[in-house]
Amino acid sequence: MHGAVGRGDDAAPAGVGGGAGGEGEQEQGRRNWHATLYGSGRPGGEGGPLDSAPLQLGYAPGADGVRLHYVAAGAAGAPPVVLLHGFPEFWYSWRHQLPALASAGFRALALDLRGYNLSGKPPRVADYRLERLAEDVRLFIRGVAGGRAHVVGHDWGGVIAWQLAMRHPDVVERLAILNAPHPAAYLREVRRPRQLFRSWYAFFFQLPWLPEAVFRFNDFQSLRQTFRTDPARAGAFTDDDIELYVAAFYRRQTLTAAMNYYRAAFRGMWRFARDSRPVEAPTLLVWGDGDRYLVPENTLGLEKWVPRLRVERLPNASHWVQHDEPDRVNALLIDWFGGKQ
Repeated sequence: MHGAVGRGDDAAPAGVGGGAGGEGEQEQGRRNWHATLYGSGRPGGEGGPLDSAPLQLGYAPGADGVRLHYVAAGAAGAPPVVLLHGFPEFWYSWRHQLPALASAGFRALALDLRGYNLSGKPPRVADYRLERLAEDVRLFIRGVAGGRAHVVGHDWGGVIAWQLAMRHPDVVERLAILNAPHPAAYLREVRRPRQLFRSWYAFFFQLPWLPEAVFRFNDFQSLRQTFRTDPARAGAFTDDDIELYVAAFYRRQTLTAAMNYYRAAFRGMWRFARDSRPVEAPTLLVWGDGDRYLVPENTLGLEKWVPRLRVERLPNASHWVQHDEPDRVNALLIDWFGGKQ
């Protein structure tokens, strides 16, 4: 399904509104989000990174009948690159990479992971088990990307990409991971105080309803603060960007779905980490050393599980590495996938 996309049952009633008005005005403004993101205006405002990228929009079936929304840039038939965002983001996480990859001769496909933004939102914690998330991507690659693709994942998208490459190597051509630990390395590090302390939020997210309430408090104050202060580069997320993120999370089901990733992982992460298989695909690990959530030791000792590994550490980048240093990340990805610079 390409071209203009109607709202449908999975569309979030959120947009770029808000600001000084009352709650009714904010909600009405956010209901215009679909037109703002996909209409005549460009996401992120005039002069934003997507100004030069004609976007194609679509839906594709995932596992268990979940409908997955995606945005594409680049010529149909070009080598596909599938982009998997993390928490708390959506396809717009790749706003700097979509036009760069398209210009380099790739077909860039940025998914909304299940539960996020315009993708389907199954209700149970078990619907967000890692094997279901990886199956979504496997089916997407088979159905939309010609059966095999380069895969890029950041944060949770990286966790899914690791799992995909281990369990379904036939669909992964080359792999790029951005600030997401290999599950076996994370299991090793989380047993140590430094990583355990940095993972406090994952334990908080196990609570019912309270994490969602904290995120929604005062018009998503904590989400806004994260994007304003966490990145290493000032202005990595503009005010317009932040409003789009708030809009994407405005629907209550989206927040619960995002928390369910952590709730499901808490119940199954140890099993997946213990059962880690070697990654056959050539793998690029890009790591922002200023990550507040993941210790740099997660990048060490990976050869046992990832024999064809290249590590690129960016000392001046944070966890939000593709936002902090978009040009550097773009160059690394294009070179790794063999595109034209």
